Amino acid sequence: QIKEEISESNSEYEKEKLQERFSKLSNGVAVIKVGGSSEVEVNEKKDRYTDALNSTRAAIEEGIVAGGGVALIRCIKTLNELVPSNEDQRMGIEIVKSALRMPCHTIAHNAGVDAAAVVDKVVALTGNMGYDARNDEYVNMFDCGIIDPVKVVRTALQDASGVASLLTTAEVVITDIPVKETPSAAGGGGMGGMGG
Repeated sequence: QIKEEISESNSEYEKEKLQERFSKLSNGVAVIKVGGSSEVEVNEKKDRYTDALNSTRAAIEEGIVAGGGVALIRCIKTLNELVPSNEDQRMGIEIVKSALRMPCHTIAHNAGVDAAAVVDKVVALTGNMGYDARNDEYVNMFDCGIIDPVKVVRTALQDASGVASLLTTAEVVITDIPVKETPSAAGGGGMGGMGG
């Protein structure tokens, strides 16, 4: 648009200003000033801007796919076509297929809806159709701007498979079993550790 304005302009001054503006937009550095009512709020906003910037860079580098776990669910079809040569491979494929459903499942669960039903519906849909948790409806993810950078999805999958591979080859793994809090323990009133 700016290039068109430059070519259409008769004024040398206007052309020079438009050229400056074009240069700043295409090669310049943007400064985003972040403010807030507390240091915690400012740091939270800074983190969000940093995440957005990194996501944008990743998207420019490798492209985008439908978000909300839809791209991962669409990969399940390819896994269904694999022919395992032994029981271990069959079990590995099933584990990966289950893991590919989890991002969509988690989003639906966090939205307070029946996560299993949402995942089943998204699996039944085709293309870029998926679940919009904000509006509780099934939409074309690209049309609604629900997208993920390919690089982010790919590296998450690679890192997860690396950790899974490490765990399956380890002889011993030590972990803490999470303890579920009872409602009475969580809602004791007062501030915990403050004698209240």
